[in-house]
Amino acid sequence: MEQVIYEYSSKGKKGASLPAKPVSEDTVKNYIPETLLRQTDLNLPEVSEPEVVRHFTNLSTMNHHVDKGFYPLGSCTMKYNPKINDKIAGLPGFANIHPLQPESSVQGALEMMYDLEKMLCALTGMHAATLQPAAGSHGELTGVMIIKKYHEAKGEKRKYILIPDSAHGTNPSSAYSANFETLALKSNEKGCIDINDLREKMTRDVAGLMITNPNTLGLFEEEVEQIVDIVHQHDGIVYMDGANLNALLGITCPGDLGFDITHINLHKTFSTPHGGGGPGSGPITVVKKLEKYLPEPRVIKSNNSFKLSSDFPDSIGKVIGLYGNFGVMVRAYVYVTMLGIRGLAEVSRNAILNANYLRVRLADKFAIPYNRACMHEFVASGDNHRELGIKTLDIAKRLLDFGLHAPTVYFPLIVREAIMVEPTETESKQTLDKFIEAMEQIDREAHENPDILHDAPHTTPVRRLDELKANKDLNICWVK
Repeated sequence: MEQVIYEYSSKGKKGASLPAKPVSEDTVKNYIPETLLRQTDLNLPEVSEPEVVRHFTNLSTMNHHVDKGFYPLGSCTMKYNPKINDKIAGLPGFANIHPLQPESSVQGALEMMYDLEKMLCALTGMHAATLQPAAGSHGELTGVMIIKKYHEAKGEKRKYILIPDSAHGTNPSSAYSANFETLALKSNEKGCIDINDLREKMTRDVAGLMITNPNTLGLFEEEVEQIVDIVHQHDGIVYMDGANLNALLGITCPGDLGFDITHINLHKTFSTPHGGGGPGSGPITVVKKLEKYLPEPRVIKSNNSFKLSSDFPDSIGKVIGLYGNFGVMVRAYVYVTMLGIRGLAEVSRNAILNANYLRVRLADKFAIPYNRACMHEFVASGDNHRELGIKTLDIAKRLLDFGLHAPTVYFPLIVREAIMVEPTETESKQTLDKFIEAMEQIDREAHENPDILHDAPHTTPVRRLDELKANKDLNICWVK
């Protein structure tokens, strides 16, 4: 186990050389109120530079990340991220600018944002976009606020948002945050929206439908055009959660399917390292009739220059303090520009191929409730292992011993003991085969030696935790 950095500390060690007094005490007092000045020394560890580097290097090797191994986290699209994206995002002209600089000094950044919006519109078949939302859920909230504004502008106060029972958990919370109530739509025997249930619940009290396509079972909504038509008959807005857009790039567009709004997870589909709460970016694109409600300021082009304009009286207003997570935008711009439309289509085709390869190979050992051609991910189940005393959690923990991150488990909720697998397009057949071999070994162990699963993981720096206790009895080490 790696010790905390304070345990390396001893008086007199130095890891950096700084001026003894960079500014005088009088200068500090002139600019900072005395009530905000520290009265005691800051308790920082005294360590050498090699100790700092080795400490954090050792910590980094304890975490599983996409640069270290396979990360098939369903619905999260944990693909490998090209390092050229980071290099370009780190260029001084991007990394060292400030959002409050004069527009004349950041023309390149504004042009990049303007062009990225156009690219996202082309890829989604929509008319206009905003880059402001800082996450997928933030994009959802922005989209639902636009739905609300659309109906209010027509003098209507609609009450409900329809959400399929297989939806992402953020969908109902986003709707609720915009003061809507939610109505759940049932799934049919094929794992898609039950059309009859939609017809019954879609009334003039419903503002719109939030739908993920492909859905959280990794299945394309085959009746999507009929679904959209039913909602539009009642002047509802159809919102597409774009968390699974990695399956559609260059193949089809939400706009072509009839959707009115879609959000895009730049940090998933367009290749920014993410996890642990960020960084993220969740732009939305909209059809023409909703453009005037987009957040402001917006980047506009005028006389061959670019500026931020707030001249949009029908806008829902700002949804973030400044303009969004700029570094994520740069990475997405590089990714799209390098691949082009043909390359992006290959991304989706390879993601679909990888998912179906795993689905077919695992079907003999693990239950797959909706075992038919999937898109970029599929949902297996550990339900047939429960009679052996093995839970999905045991399977997930055991995978860590093979140097593999576990898939998403226990989601979507409509599948018992769910195991949601998304291999992404960046993994080779050799890596997929290694995952298959590990899952087959786990299946053998479930029959022959179940205790090895109950006690897993065995090789990780931290063994299995009591998740319930960890959540209810959080113990944080605070160093004064």
